[in-house]
Amino acid sequence: MALNVKVGLFGPFDMLKFKNMAKTREKTIQAAPANEIVAEYAINRNAKALHPDFLPLVVENIIDHGNACAKTFVFKKADGGALPYFRAGQYLSLKLDLDGSKVSRPYSISSGPKDALEGRIAVSVRANPGGFAADRILSGLKVGDAVTASAPEGNFYYDELRDAKSVLALAGGSGITPFLSMARAIRDGIEDFSLTILFGSRMRETVLFADEFEKITASCPKVKVVHILSDEEAEGYEHGFITAELIRKYAPEGEYSIFLCGPEAMYRFVMPEIEKLGLPRRLVRREMLGVTKNVAAQPGYPADCAGKVFHGTVRQGAAEYAVDVRADEPILVAIERAGIKAPSRCRSGECGWCRSKLVSGEVYCPAENEGRRHSDKVNGYIHPCSTFALSDIVLEVPGEFY
Repeated sequence: MALNVKVGLFGPFDMLKFKNMAKTREKTIQAAPANEIVAEYAINRNAKALHPDFLPLVVENIIDHGNACAKTFVFKKADGGALPYFRAGQYLSLKLDLDGSKVSRPYSISSGPKDALEGRIAVSVRANPGGFAADRILSGLKVGDAVTASAPEGNFYYDELRDAKSVLALAGGSGITPFLSMARAIRDGIEDFSLTILFGSRMRETVLFADEFEKITASCPKVKVVHILSDEEAEGYEHGFITAELIRKYAPEGEYSIFLCGPEAMYRFVMPEIEKLGLPRRLVRREMLGVTKNVAAQPGYPADCAGKVFHGTVRQGAAEYAVDVRADEPILVAIERAGIKAPSRCRSGECGWCRSKLVSGEVYCPAENEGRRHSDKVNGYIHPCSTFALSDIVLEVPGEFY
């Protein structure tokens, strides 16, 4: 079929119009009022609502879990507005000013995604004797207090393209919180997979969220909870620790994924047990490990650095700070202790939010916390949240503006 195309005449008048185009445009600009151009695009507005830089929150309610030595803090937006949607299993990083230290702490969201649509989001904090933040939060945070948090973060959630239709969750202590969120999401019809939870606790009276799970399992056949007690034998409870044998006993038929979340000691014990199962690597997922509490015991750590305190110079824009950096604590802890407002979220070496330039000095990062890109290793960037000083250091740290 022939295609007819009209071609206009190109002559002197066309050239004259083209020549005067700049003058015409300038004349139009000069004739316009000098008012600020205000425009808001719906896509930008929606993106900001779903992925905010930070969340100004207010404590709406506090639920005390008694003998479990934990509290759930229910938040709402400070302005009463809508909260961003999240995936069950993600976390919030709370920004806190504790005793003059500017710290952040990531806590898994324990409420369900449906609650966010109704204006509420919650995290659950368990006592951590000897720790710095948890006990201060439990004793100091009150209803009505303002808290700044990150947007929901993390990749520890169910993905139907990656994970099996049946999930066997292994939880210990406060590591149960992301699985409570998943259970609520399944109950509410937001997620569609079967969830069997092996939940390790010390004794019956210290089991966290016992009533909540009893209600969910009674109304939702896709969720099942098996309690394992390490310090007590009781009818209806397993006794001991989560072993490969116990996993096989409760594993679903056919293909299944394993999700793991708990304290460091649990990871050290359970990961070798999981390896005995011979599952494909893609079917084994774990929540962020956190940074090791005994870096001196890690392979490759120089023994002569144990117990030393180094001098750190922290540059942040035009400002420069001097800090004491202990060899046995992550560099980020030293920065925060000095009252410097530094970026951080996961505190496990994974997200890269705290990425900083090491100008000079020697550092050590445990292999299990090494989440840097290859280019960052080559060009001298580190994650202070999971890196330990081995000498005096000079570090360029980005600013944190909320």
